[in-house]
Amino acid sequence: MPSSLPRPITELHVRRLTPGDLVACADLSEDRGWPRDEHRWGLLLAAGTGYGVDDPDGKGLMAGCVVTSYGTGLAAIGMVLVAERYARQGIARQLMHHVIAESGDIPLSLYATAAGQPLYEQLGFSVVGRSQRVAGSFRPTDGRPPAVSVRPATAEDLRAMVLLDADVFGADRTHVLARLPAYADHIRVAEDGGRLIGYAAVWPSDRAHAIGPLVARDTATAEALVASLAEATDLPLRADIDARHTELLDWFEEHGLRPGSTTAVMTHGAADVPGDWTRRYAPLTVAMG
Repeated sequence: MPSSLPRPITELHVRRLTPGDLVACADLSEDRGWPRDEHRWGLLLAAGTGYGVDDPDGKGLMAGCVVTSYGTGLAAIGMVLVAERYARQGIARQLMHHVIAESGDIPLSLYATAAGQPLYEQLGFSVVGRSQRVAGSFRPTDGRPPAVSVRPATAEDLRAMVLLDADVFGADRTHVLARLPAYADHIRVAEDGGRLIGYAAVWPSDRAHAIGPLVARDTATAEALVASLAEATDLPLRADIDARHTELLDWFEEHGLRPGSTTAVMTHGAADVPGDWTRRYAPLTVAMG
Protein backbone atom coordinates (compact mmCIF):
# COMPACT_ATOMS: atom_id res chain seq x y z
CA MET A 1 0.00 0.00 0.00
CA PRO A 2 1.13 3.60 -0.60
CA SER A 3 2.69 5.29 2.41
CA SER A 4 1.60 8.76 3.51
CA LEU A 5 4.18 11.49 3.76
CA PRO A 6 5.14 12.23 7.38
CA ARG A 7 5.44 16.00 6.74
CA PRO A 8 4.48 18.57 4.09
CA ILE A 9 6.24 17.87 0.83
CA THR A 10 7.95 21.27 0.85
CA GLU A 11 9.71 20.26 4.07
CA LEU A 12 11.32 17.11 2.66
CA HIS A 13 15.08 17.22 3.11
CA VAL A 14 17.06 16.59 -0.08
CA ARG A 15 20.64 15.57 0.68
CA ARG A 16 23.73 14.78 -1.37
CA LEU A 17 24.29 11.09 -2.00
CA THR A 18 27.69 9.45 -1.57
CA PRO A 19 29.24 6.18 -2.81
CA GLY A 20 28.05 4.76 0.51
CA ASP A 21 24.48 5.07 -0.80
CA LEU A 22 25.19 2.66 -3.69
CA VAL A 23 23.15 -0.25 -2.29
CA ALA A 24 20.25 2.04 -1.35
CA CYS A 25 20.21 3.44 -4.90
CA ALA A 26 20.22 -0.07 -6.37
CA ASP A 27 17.39 -1.04 -3.99
CA LEU A 28 15.42 1.96 -5.27
CA SER A 29 15.91 0.81 -8.87
CA GLU A 30 14.77 -2.69 -8.00
CA ASP A 31 11.74 -1.33 -6.14
CA ARG A 32 10.56 0.30 -9.38
CA GLY A 33 11.15 -2.82 -11.47
CA TRP A 34 14.42 -1.63 -13.00
CA PRO A 35 17.64 -3.69 -12.99
CA ARG A 36 19.70 -3.05 -9.85
CA ASP A 37 22.66 -2.04 -12.02
CA GLU A 38 25.01 -1.33 -9.13
CA HIS A 39 27.78 -1.08 -11.71
CA ARG A 40 26.07 1.88 -13.41
CA TRP A 41 25.12 3.51 -10.12
CA GLY A 42 28.75 3.31 -9.05
CA LEU A 43 29.88 5.23 -12.13
CA LEU A 44 27.14 7.84 -11.81
CA LEU A 45 27.79 8.49 -8.12
CA ALA A 46 31.54 8.75 -8.74
CA ALA A 47 31.35 11.02 -11.80
CA GLY A 48 28.26 13.02 -10.85
CA THR A 49 26.31 14.43 -7.92
CA GLY A 50 23.56 12.33 -6.40
CA TYR A 51 20.54 13.76 -4.63
CA GLY A 52 18.28 11.75 -2.37
CA VAL A 53 15.46 11.85 0.15
CA ASP A 54 15.70 9.35 2.99
CA ASP A 55 12.70 7.18 3.79
CA PRO A 56 11.43 8.29 7.22
CA ASP A 57 10.66 4.65 8.00
CA GLY A 58 14.36 3.82 7.69
CA LYS A 59 13.83 1.77 4.53
CA GLY A 60 16.62 3.29 2.45
CA LEU A 61 15.73 6.06 0.02
CA MET A 62 12.33 7.55 -0.65
CA ALA A 63 13.65 9.10 -3.87
CA GLY A 64 16.87 9.85 -5.72
CA CYS A 65 18.54 11.06 -8.89
CA VAL A 66 22.00 11.89 -10.23
CA VAL A 67 23.29 14.99 -12.01
CA THR A 68 26.43 14.71 -14.14
CA SER A 69 27.95 18.13 -14.89
CA TYR A 70 30.10 18.97 -17.91
CA GLY A 71 31.52 22.35 -16.96
CA THR A 72 29.19 25.34 -17.23
CA GLY A 73 27.71 24.31 -20.57
CA LEU A 74 25.59 21.30 -19.69
CA ALA A 75 24.50 18.95 -16.92
CA ALA A 76 22.66 15.66 -17.46
CA ILE A 77 19.98 14.46 -15.06
CA GLY A 78 19.24 10.77 -14.72
CA MET A 79 17.89 7.95 -12.57
CA VAL A 80 14.98 10.02 -11.25
CA LEU A 81 13.23 7.44 -9.09
CA VAL A 82 10.63 7.49 -6.33
CA ALA A 83 9.91 4.39 -4.26
CA GLU A 84 6.63 2.77 -5.30
CA ARG A 85 5.10 3.23 -1.84
CA TYR A 86 5.54 7.01 -2.18
CA ALA A 87 4.61 7.33 -5.86
CA ARG A 88 2.24 9.99 -7.18
CA GLN A 89 2.57 12.28 -4.16
CA GLY A 90 4.64 15.04 -5.76
CA ILE A 91 8.02 13.85 -4.51
CA ALA A 92 9.66 13.71 -7.96
CA ARG A 93 8.48 17.27 -8.64
CA GLN A 94 9.97 18.49 -5.35
CA LEU A 95 13.23 16.68 -6.05
CA MET A 96 13.45 18.18 -9.53
CA HIS A 97 12.72 21.68 -8.22
CA HIS A 98 15.70 21.22 -5.90
CA VAL A 99 17.98 20.00 -8.69
CA ILE A 100 16.99 22.83 -11.04
CA ALA A 101 17.64 25.39 -8.30
CA GLU A 102 21.01 23.82 -7.46
CA SER A 103 22.03 23.92 -11.14
CA GLY A 104 21.50 27.68 -11.44
CA ASP A 105 21.95 28.88 -15.01
CA ILE A 106 23.56 25.65 -16.28
CA PRO A 107 21.50 24.08 -19.10
CA LEU A 108 20.08 20.66 -18.25
CA SER A 109 19.31 17.58 -20.31
CA LEU A 110 17.63 14.27 -19.61
CA TYR A 111 16.06 11.21 -21.21
CA ALA A 112 12.38 10.98 -20.28
CA THR A 113 10.14 7.96 -20.29
CA ALA A 114 6.55 8.42 -21.42
CA ALA A 115 5.49 8.41 -17.75
CA GLY A 116 7.97 11.12 -16.78
CA GLN A 117 7.66 13.43 -19.79
CA PRO A 118 4.53 15.34 -18.66
CA LEU A 119 6.17 16.29 -15.35
CA TYR A 120 9.32 17.54 -17.07
CA GLU A 121 7.28 19.60 -19.52
CA GLN A 122 5.50 21.24 -16.58
CA LEU A 123 8.93 22.06 -15.12
CA GLY A 124 10.01 23.84 -18.31
CA PHE A 125 11.80 21.07 -20.21
CA SER A 126 11.29 20.79 -23.98
CA VAL A 127 11.56 17.76 -26.25
CA VAL A 128 14.49 18.14 -28.65
CA GLY A 129 14.87 14.57 -29.91
CA ARG A 130 14.14 10.88 -29.47
CA SER A 131 16.20 7.85 -28.52
CA GLN A 132 15.37 4.36 -29.75
CA ARG A 133 16.32 1.29 -27.71
CA VAL A 134 17.36 -1.87 -29.55
CA ALA A 135 18.17 -5.19 -27.92
CA GLY A 136 18.85 -8.81 -28.78
CA SER A 137 21.49 -11.34 -29.76
CA PHE A 138 23.77 -9.99 -32.47
CA ARG A 139 24.02 -12.04 -35.66
CA PRO A 140 27.53 -11.79 -37.14
CA THR A 141 28.19 -10.16 -40.48
CA ASP A 142 28.80 -12.13 -43.66
CA GLY A 143 32.55 -12.24 -43.10
CA ARG A 144 33.53 -9.31 -45.30
CA PRO A 145 36.29 -7.14 -43.81
CA PRO A 146 35.06 -4.01 -42.02
CA ALA A 147 34.97 -0.74 -43.95
CA VAL A 148 37.39 0.87 -41.47
CA SER A 149 40.21 -0.27 -39.21
CA VAL A 150 39.03 -1.15 -35.68
CA ARG A 151 41.16 -2.37 -32.78
CA PRO A 152 41.03 -2.65 -28.96
CA ALA A 153 41.72 0.65 -27.25
CA THR A 154 44.87 1.19 -25.19
CA ALA A 155 45.76 3.70 -22.49
CA GLU A 156 47.53 5.78 -25.13
CA ASP A 157 44.21 6.32 -26.93
CA LEU A 158 42.50 8.12 -24.06
CA ARG A 159 43.68 11.63 -24.96
CA ALA A 160 42.52 11.28 -28.57
CA MET A 161 39.19 9.85 -27.36
CA VAL A 162 38.67 12.80 -25.02
CA LEU A 163 39.40 15.31 -27.80
CA LEU A 164 37.05 13.59 -30.25
CA ASP A 165 34.38 13.25 -27.57
CA ALA A 166 34.53 16.96 -26.67
CA ASP A 167 34.08 17.88 -30.33
CA VAL A 168 31.13 15.52 -30.80
CA PHE A 169 29.34 16.13 -27.47
CA GLY A 170 30.12 19.83 -27.25
CA ALA A 171 31.31 19.47 -23.66
CA ASP A 172 34.40 18.35 -21.77
CA ARG A 173 33.64 14.88 -20.39
CA THR A 174 37.19 14.02 -19.29
CA HIS A 175 36.10 13.17 -15.73
CA VAL A 176 33.67 10.58 -17.11
CA LEU A 177 35.82 9.10 -19.88
CA ALA A 178 38.77 8.71 -17.50
CA ARG A 179 36.61 6.16 -15.65
CA LEU A 180 35.61 4.31 -18.82
CA PRO A 181 38.48 1.74 -18.82
CA ALA A 182 37.45 0.55 -15.35
CA TYR A 183 33.73 0.71 -16.15
CA ALA A 184 33.60 -0.94 -19.58
CA ASP A 185 34.35 -4.59 -20.34
CA HIS A 186 35.56 -3.78 -23.87
CA ILE A 187 36.53 -0.57 -25.69
CA ARG A 188 37.23 -0.28 -29.40
CA VAL A 189 38.66 2.58 -31.48
CA ALA A 190 38.40 3.18 -35.24
CA GLU A 191 41.20 4.80 -37.21
CA ASP A 192 41.80 6.23 -40.65
CA GLY A 193 45.40 6.91 -41.55
CA GLY A 194 46.40 6.83 -37.89
CA ARG A 195 43.70 9.35 -36.93
CA LEU A 196 40.98 8.41 -34.46
CA ILE A 197 37.57 8.63 -36.15
CA GLY A 198 35.42 6.81 -33.62
CA TYR A 199 35.27 4.82 -30.42
CA ALA A 200 32.76 2.62 -28.60
CA ALA A 201 32.43 0.54 -25.45
CA VAL A 202 30.24 -2.14 -23.90
CA TRP A 203 29.50 -2.46 -20.20
CA PRO A 204 27.55 -5.05 -18.16
CA SER A 205 23.88 -4.46 -17.40
CA ASP A 206 21.18 -6.96 -16.38
CA ARG A 207 22.65 -10.08 -18.02
CA ALA A 208 23.46 -8.16 -21.19
CA HIS A 209 26.11 -5.84 -22.59
CA ALA A 210 25.03 -2.24 -23.13
CA ILE A 211 26.70 -0.27 -25.93
CA GLY A 212 27.83 3.26 -25.14
CA PRO A 213 29.38 5.59 -25.84
CA LEU A 214 29.21 5.13 -29.62
CA VAL A 215 30.93 7.98 -31.45
CA ALA A 216 31.76 7.59 -35.14
CA ARG A 217 32.60 9.58 -38.25
CA ASP A 218 29.77 7.92 -40.17
CA THR A 219 27.41 4.95 -40.09
CA ALA A 220 29.95 2.55 -41.64
CA THR A 221 32.38 3.37 -38.81
CA ALA A 222 29.65 2.89 -36.20
CA GLU A 223 28.78 -0.51 -37.68
CA ALA A 224 32.42 -1.62 -37.66
CA LEU A 225 32.82 -0.63 -34.01
CA VAL A 226 29.65 -2.46 -32.94
CA ALA A 227 30.56 -5.58 -34.94
CA SER A 228 33.96 -5.69 -33.24
CA LEU A 229 32.40 -5.33 -29.78
CA ALA A 230 29.86 -8.04 -30.58
CA GLU A 231 32.69 -10.45 -31.39
CA ALA A 232 34.05 -9.91 -27.87
CA THR A 233 30.93 -11.04 -25.99
CA ASP A 234 28.45 -13.90 -25.89
CA LEU A 235 25.86 -11.79 -24.08
CA PRO A 236 22.87 -10.09 -25.74
CA LEU A 237 23.45 -6.48 -26.70
CA ARG A 238 21.46 -3.36 -25.89
CA ALA A 239 21.83 0.18 -27.19
CA ASP A 240 19.98 3.49 -27.01
CA ILE A 241 20.45 5.12 -30.40
CA ASP A 242 19.61 8.65 -31.51
CA ALA A 243 16.45 8.00 -33.54
CA ARG A 244 17.71 10.16 -36.41
CA HIS A 245 20.28 7.46 -37.22
CA THR A 246 17.78 5.38 -39.15
CA GLU A 247 20.43 3.65 -41.27
CA LEU A 248 22.17 2.27 -38.19
CA LEU A 249 18.85 1.26 -36.62
CA ASP A 250 17.98 -0.70 -39.78
CA TRP A 251 21.41 -2.36 -39.63
CA PHE A 252 20.84 -3.38 -36.02
CA GLU A 253 17.54 -4.99 -36.96
CA GLU A 254 19.18 -6.86 -39.83
CA HIS A 255 21.66 -8.26 -37.31
CA GLY A 256 19.13 -9.48 -34.76
CA LEU A 257 18.51 -6.52 -32.44
CA ARG A 258 14.85 -5.57 -32.21
CA PRO A 259 13.44 -2.10 -31.46
CA GLY A 260 12.05 -1.56 -27.98
CA SER A 261 11.03 1.50 -26.01
CA THR A 262 11.64 5.08 -27.10
CA THR A 263 12.52 7.97 -24.82
CA ALA A 264 12.31 11.72 -25.27
CA VAL A 265 15.52 13.74 -25.15
CA MET A 266 14.67 16.93 -23.27
CA THR A 267 16.49 20.14 -22.35
CA HIS A 268 15.96 22.98 -19.87
CA GLY A 269 17.62 26.34 -20.48
CA ALA A 270 18.94 25.37 -23.92
CA ALA A 271 17.34 25.06 -27.34
CA ASP A 272 19.08 21.75 -28.01
CA VAL A 273 21.74 19.37 -26.77
CA PRO A 274 25.14 20.76 -27.80
CA GLY A 275 27.55 19.02 -30.14
CA ASP A 276 27.34 17.19 -33.46
CA TRP A 277 24.49 14.68 -33.51
CA THR A 278 25.61 13.26 -36.87
CA ARG A 279 28.59 11.62 -35.11
CA ARG A 280 26.87 11.01 -31.75
CA TYR A 281 25.14 7.64 -32.04
CA ALA A 282 24.76 6.58 -28.39
CA PRO A 283 25.62 8.14 -25.01
CA LEU A 284 27.71 6.49 -22.32
CA THR A 285 24.64 5.46 -20.38
CA VAL A 286 21.03 6.46 -20.64
CA ALA A 287 19.94 7.24 -17.09
CA MET A 288 16.24 7.74 -17.63
CA GLY A 289 13.61 9.32 -15.48
